[in-house]
Amino acid sequence: MIQNPILRGFCPDPSIIRVGQDYFIATSTFEWWPGVRLFHSKDLRHWEQIPSPLRRESQLNLIGDPTSGGVWAPCLSYDGKRFFLVYTDVKTKKGRFYNTHNYLVYTDDIYGEWSDPVYLNSIGFDPSLFHDTDGKKYLINMVNGFKGILVQELDEEYRLTGERRKVYGGSEIGVTEGPHMYHIGDWYYLIVAEGGTGYNHCVTMARAKTVWGPFETAPDNPILTSRKEDMNSLQKCGHADIVETQNGEWYMVHLCSRPLNGEKWCTLGRETAIQKMVWSQDGWLKLKEGGRYAGNETEAPSGLEEVCMEDDGKGFFDDFDTPQLHVRYGSPRVDYHTFADCTARKGHVRLTGQESLNSLHRVSLLGVRQQQICCSAETQMSFEPKYPEQLAGLAYLYDAMNFYILGKTATEEGGSVLTLIKSDTGVVSDEMVPVSVPSGTDIRLRAEVSENGMSVSFFYSLNGADWQQAGGEQTTQILTDEHCRGFTGAYFGMYCHDMTGLSEKADFEFFCLKCKE
Repeated sequence: MIQNPILRGFCPDPSIIRVGQDYFIATSTFEWWPGVRLFHSKDLRHWEQIPSPLRRESQLNLIGDPTSGGVWAPCLSYDGKRFFLVYTDVKTKKGRFYNTHNYLVYTDDIYGEWSDPVYLNSIGFDPSLFHDTDGKKYLINMVNGFKGILVQELDEEYRLTGERRKVYGGSEIGVTEGPHMYHIGDWYYLIVAEGGTGYNHCVTMARAKTVWGPFETAPDNPILTSRKEDMNSLQKCGHADIVETQNGEWYMVHLCSRPLNGEKWCTLGRETAIQKMVWSQDGWLKLKEGGRYAGNETEAPSGLEEVCMEDDGKGFFDDFDTPQLHVRYGSPRVDYHTFADCTARKGHVRLTGQESLNSLHRVSLLGVRQQQICCSAETQMSFEPKYPEQLAGLAYLYDAMNFYILGKTATEEGGSVLTLIKSDTGVVSDEMVPVSVPSGTDIRLRAEVSENGMSVSFFYSLNGADWQQAGGEQTTQILTDEHCRGFTGAYFGMYCHDMTGLSEKADFEFFCLKCKE
């Protein structure tokens, strides 16, 4: 059996393809750089993260994008020769008017460099690219305001051409988004997300005889959703894509969440799960296990050898002994190569301080997403602040408004102190009395999340052996989707700011994330 989720911690909106014996999934990254996470598998069970496709500033500019804006719902596809990725960059998402710009990039080598973007349109978000069996390509586009699904052809230069036609208005569930189209046998199928991306989320299927519709909704709609009365089961299930194995079996990957301890707290954000599917006699997909509720596990594919890789869901340790940063790292809005350097000091990563963490512009934070409910993060830091506007340390955050920082800073008199800062929807408070620490001494910092995931405690050590708690036990509720009204998930990260503009630097000797599940 395959245990769900297969991609743990902030991996929503999965798009899946198979190329020969290899499977690839793309997921959303929102305001986090680089844009779009890619994962590779041989068996649909074990997944390793591979380089992201949007890692040049010529491809993506996230500076100023709102929290949970940025890159939404990528669609990964392959036409037999070339890989394609369609994605949205969401610039505003409040009020009636969303500004959503849709782009296409491509490559002949999924591990290599991707093209600069081809602009498509700004009509809604969650577009996808459909390659028909006759070689034609179509953009499948939802309409801003959830007003239905559009289809328009692309020419050989990947530019939109010809008529744009609405082919599906959605089911009675509403909030129709995340469309994917497939040509299977005599039918064209649409799979869309409906019900909103919260606890009413679901997967709707529709079909037509041509790409232009009209599409009829499956009689047993929705084909997948969540058992809301059982909070120990996967929740928020929706936004799906399907793939056929080389042995003719069908699987659906979909967004899901795991609330904490029966509460509607999701520090891990929205994740990716998988379900085995079968076709009914009348030509509709349904869960192999029956019903419509997503399972915490699903039957593994037959005939595929289990291939263990660098498991993305396990712990992580980095001693910065190579000049390249690991693919797991992310940073808010800006390329981390602009502020993080693994060559300046051997066996360390050096962060150059920029703006504070509540900025939507240039923040120096190198982070790894939280992937298990119970876990700990630790790092060792060298930092000599001279002004109170300079601070570096260990951050535990959801977004620019909701975070904790256990950090070293300076007093007005120039002495070094350790402090614990909390930001709850932008309201900042000190969670401990500042503790004087000696200059010229490295300091270890640790965050430990409780077994049930509902609290976090911070610790520090000046010798790596004797640990002192910093402040009291803190809630993790401020780092949840529900509290932040966001779409991402919690991160642990090494952090440095210098609001004087003097670009003070902090060196980190290692970063460790331990999972306790």
